[in-house]
Amino acid sequence: MDNKGFISLEYIFALFIIIIIASGMLFFTQASLSSSFNIDDSVSHRLILDGVANQISQVNSNGVGYSKVIKLPSDNGYYELKIERNKLIMEYDDKKGETLLPLANIKSKDTLISGKSYMITKTDDGLVIT
Repeated sequence: MDNKGFISLEYIFALFIIIIIASGMLFFTQASLSSSFNIDDSVSHRLILDGVANQISQVNSNGVGYSKVIKLPSDNGYYELKIERNKLIMEYDDKKGETLLPLANIKSKDTLISGKSYMITKTDDGLVIT
């Protein structure tokens, strides 16, 4: 402003540029925070998937009659684990992840639901999940 109370054109232009930069930084910060929360959610579900696959592999590597009880955590929301032959597939929030179960001889197609307990038993016919 000059001494007569008028705002100069340079001042208005500088203020406009500062507002544009601030709004751009706000959008970028919001996008990066959203991405961070999405990655955190994906990693936590991936850890559950790998943990269950590890439990199934442990039962499979032991002798006939070996069994183990697993409890699927429910603190990460609702999800389903589907077992199809040698694959373990997790579905949650319209997302899907899968891992292989090498050498697992699972005859039936089972669906495991979060928050429930299941017993995995090795029999002569393969793995049975109840």
